[in-house]
Amino acid sequence: MELFTIRGGKPLSGIIPISGSKNAALPIIAATVLNSGITRLYNVPMIQDVLNLCEILRLWGSRITVDQSAHAVTIDNSKLVIQINETIFGLVRKLRGSILLVGSILAKFGSLTIPLPGGDIIGARPLDVHFDGFQSLGAEINQTGETVTLSVPKGLTGSSMVLKEPSVTATENLIMAAAGAKGETTIRLAAIEPHVQDLCRFLEKFGVGFDGIGTHWITILGKDFSSWSQDIEYTIIPDSDEAMNLSALVAATRSEVDLRGIRPEYCEAGINKLQEIGVNVSLVETSMIFRKPTSGYRAAKYQCGLYPKLMSDQIPPFAVLATQANGVSMIQEWMYEGRLGYVTELSKMGANAMILDPHRAIIVGPTSLRGAELKSLDIRAGMTMIVAGLVAEGETTILDAQIIDRGFEAIDNRLRAIGADIIRSSK
Repeated sequence: MELFTIRGGKPLSGIIPISGSKNAALPIIAATVLNSGITRLYNVPMIQDVLNLCEILRLWGSRITVDQSAHAVTIDNSKLVIQINETIFGLVRKLRGSILLVGSILAKFGSLTIPLPGGDIIGARPLDVHFDGFQSLGAEINQTGETVTLSVPKGLTGSSMVLKEPSVTATENLIMAAAGAKGETTIRLAAIEPHVQDLCRFLEKFGVGFDGIGTHWITILGKDFSSWSQDIEYTIIPDSDEAMNLSALVAATRSEVDLRGIRPEYCEAGINKLQEIGVNVSLVETSMIFRKPTSGYRAAKYQCGLYPKLMSDQIPPFAVLATQANGVSMIQEWMYEGRLGYVTELSKMGANAMILDPHRAIIVGPTSLRGAELKSLDIRAGMTMIVAGLVAEGETTILDAQIIDRGFEAIDNRLRAIGADIIRSSK
């Protein structure tokens, strides 16, 4: 188990470059399965989830070169052979994003058997939206215990479908499957998050036709990928979720920090919320510039919604900011019923906080936080604990820091570069 030890209570200063998007990198790497040629990806975040997905492909015969310093990944899938063994089973179980391999493998090879994936435990997150969509495209599905077999004996055929809910991973998975289907596929109530749009732009490089990118009604014109091979290069978008998480960190610690390399159009809701609270932040081209606040912060309602609203992965660290604001703040997390566990952890530090039900919590501020031993319950909760540790007086220990590594690249090193007292150790 990895630990972070933080001594907080000090302002930070400097520049933090924003990483490439985790939630774009995973589906885009999965989509490279469609290409038997060489795909070169840039601005790839060097996080554990990305490395695990690359390792699954490598075990299937992909030749993969990872240049961590350049944030580049080169993938040659010309020798790819899909098979399941105990090693791959273990990797898939650790990585919920591995479900994204299903759509591209069905489109390229026509069948696969895969264990049900793992990942963060922050809600039920059923896969029925994925499977309903695959069946609409002609897939036959058989689940035996923790293993699912999918096949398309007659090939994938374009169809019109309405999703039960605008699931991001289901939308991405079905887009990849539809990319290899005969004819035209229409997906209504599709997710429109920035990383969904980035996947579509990537697949356009593969010759897939799209209409309605960035809308809830998207049309995909598929093509035959059975022997398709091209050399492709693509640069992944910056991570707007990381930008918002770090924005909460900078604001909560009342620091003077520049976040560099954002896409402003993807961060509009977060910037508006920060200004509503009273955070001294300005936007200059692709940078968010934070300066010392000129007055106290105001309480606010943090309600996750569908893009372009504040999204579920962006909100948790704002709970720490709420402890420093004047008044009663509410967090409303309608998407995942298990996500608010970080509120209980904040209470260990002296936060005046209460979980009202599985989807709502209130936080009364301002309160002084004190160091404590905390759990990293999931990626975003872990980041929330880092923010709390930097705000708190005294020493904070965060358990299971390796969970944070799944979503944030070298976060301890990046925070030390702006003056944070954070040390990594193993237990």
